[in-house]
Amino acid sequence: MLLEIAAGGWVLLVIAALIVGISKTALPGAATLSVAIFAGVLPSRASTATLLLLLIVGDVFALWAYHRHADWRTLLRLAPAVVAGLLVGVVFLAFADDGAVRRVIGVILLVVVAFTLWQRRGGDVIAPRRSVAVAYGSLGGFTTMVANAGGPVMSMYFLAARFPVKAFLGTAAWFFALVNIAKVPFAIGLGLLTTHAVLIDLVLVPAVLIGAFVGRRIADRIDQTLFERIVIVLTVVGAIYLLL
Repeated sequence: MLLEIAAGGWVLLVIAALIVGISKTALPGAATLSVAIFAGVLPSRASTATLLLLLIVGDVFALWAYHRHADWRTLLRLAPAVVAGLLVGVVFLAFADDGAVRRVIGVILLVVVAFTLWQRRGGDVIAPRRSVAVAYGSLGGFTTMVANAGGPVMSMYFLAARFPVKAFLGTAAWFFALVNIAKVPFAIGLGLLTTHAVLIDLVLVPAVLIGAFVGRRIADRIDQTLFERIVIVLTVVGAIYLLL
């Protein structure tokens, strides 16, 4: 598979790996663009597991940078729903084709964005509501299992909870580190995580590391309002891409 990837494909994969690093330490939701690039260069199902390992590498650096800023009450509130969403995602991934996966996730993301903006317009803080945590958690678990696209869903939840930038990034870092590691056995069981995927990732890991350091510099300087707008825009772009 390494030799079958054209030079242009490798350039795109390196760019996607850089985006993974930046998304983990500065701009949650940006990794949706990496999902799109990987799916365009590699076979769709193989791309899911290949990207998963790079996301875990990015998670390590996000934890290094923001582990002390996490809101553990929020994480514990989300946990049961996320596990349920992961299991539903495993079943869905075993039977659905690539087109169905993309369309379902695209619709979910747009609905989540619309709901979050509506909530924020009313000045409401949604995090304490158990029903909302169940909805976001189950959708986040489902979308991250089937296409590594849980970032935008959970970004909308943390955004609606009005977390400051560092608390947002710290809570997201722990959330995705735990969830992505939990996905590895399922990826192996479904036959998606192969030796070829690991070899590709070994080539791309340096790009993830560079992106993570760049993202860390961005996070130290970004304005809260600008940060929130970028998260929303990246989520919408990712959703539209998946639908088209």
